[in-house]
Amino acid sequence: MQPEDDVTTSSPRQTDLTRTFLLILIIAVLIVGSVWTLLPFLSALVWATTIVVATWPLMLRVERRTGGRRGVATAVMTVVMLAIFIVPFSLAVGVLLQGAIEGAEIVRAVVRDGLPAPPAWLGALPWVGPRLTAEWQEFVAGGPEAVAEALRPFVRSGASWALQLTGGFGVIAVHFLLTVILAAALYANGETAMGGLTRFARRLAKDRGERTLVLAGQALRGVALGVVVTALVQSMIAGVGLWLAGIPRAGLLLAVTFVLCVAQLGPLPVLLPAVIWLFWSGSVGWGIVLTVITVIVAVADNVLKPVLIRRGVDLPLPLIIGGVIGGLFAFGVVGLFVGPVLLAVTYTLLDAWVSEDEPTARAE
Repeated sequence: MQPEDDVTTSSPRQTDLTRTFLLILIIAVLIVGSVWTLLPFLSALVWATTIVVATWPLMLRVERRTGGRRGVATAVMTVVMLAIFIVPFSLAVGVLLQGAIEGAEIVRAVVRDGLPAPPAWLGALPWVGPRLTAEWQEFVAGGPEAVAEALRPFVRSGASWALQLTGGFGVIAVHFLLTVILAAALYANGETAMGGLTRFARRLAKDRGERTLVLAGQALRGVALGVVVTALVQSMIAGVGLWLAGIPRAGLLLAVTFVLCVAQLGPLPVLLPAVIWLFWSGSVGWGIVLTVITVIVAVADNVLKPVLIRRGVDLPLPLIIGGVIGGLFAFGVVGLFVGPVLLAVTYTLLDAWVSEDEPTARAE
C-alpha cells in the first residue's frame, strides 16, 4: 500500500472563494475610505445635486435660448440658483444671527440697568397677566442684582449657544460656497455625470436600475419644487402681511417663517401670535386682514405643495410627505430631500418585486 500524502492541496473552489472574499474586502475598504475622505463635502454635494436635478429642465431651456452655449447657460443658472435657493437661506440665517446678537445686547442692558416698569398690555393678558405683572414688579424692586442672580444659571449655556451660533454661521457660509461651486460643475457636466450613474445603475440591475435612477431624480425634483417653492411663496405672503400690519421685526419673523415652512412646521407659529397681538393692542382692522392672510397662507400649503410634488413624481403623496418629515428628523435639513428619495426608491423596488410573480400566479 502507498502511504497517504499528508500534504493537502487547496481545491479550485476554495481558492476562488478566498480570492472573492479578498476582492470584496478590498472594494469595501476603498469605498469606506473614499466616503470618509469626501465626508466634509457630502452635505454640499447633496444640496448641489438636489438643486441641479430640480432645475435641469430650466437649464436646458436657457441653453437653447442662448444658442446652445453651455457656459452661458451655466452662468445664468448659477445666478438663478443664488437668487432662488441660496440667498433666502443666507438672509434667513443672517437675520436670525442679528436677532440673537440684539437679544444678547438687551439682556446685557437689563443686567446693567435693571428691568423697566411692566408694560400695560402684560397685565391685560387673560389668566396669567396679573401673576406675570407681580413677578415683574418683584424683579424691578430687586434691582439689577436680582436680575443678574436669576440669569446666572443661564449665562454659561447662553454663551455656549452664542459661540455655536457664530461658528455655525461660518460653517454655513462655507457650505453655501461649496454648494454653488459643485452645482456650477454639475450644470456644466450634467450629461457626463448622468451617463456614469446610468451605466452604474444598469450594471447593478439592468433596466430596473435605470428606471430606479430616473425615479430618484423625479422624487428630488418633486420635493424641491414642492417644499422649497411652497416655503418661499408662504413666507413672502406672510412677510408682506406682517409688514402691512405693522408687526415689529417683520424681517426677523419672515426669516423664521421661511425656516419653519422648510422644516414642515408651517407659518402658524409666527402668524397666530401676531394676529392675537393685533387684536389685544386694539388694531382690529389689521387683525382681521392678517387673519385672512393667515388663512390664505395655510391653504396654500395644502394646495400648492401637492400640485408641485405631483409634477415631479407620481407616487402616493403621504409617502413623499412622510419622507420629508421623517428625513428632516433623521438627517437634518438635507433629509428633506434624502428621506423622500429613499422611500420612493424603496417603495418602487418593493412594488416591482411583489408584482413579479403576479402574471405567473394568474396563469396558474
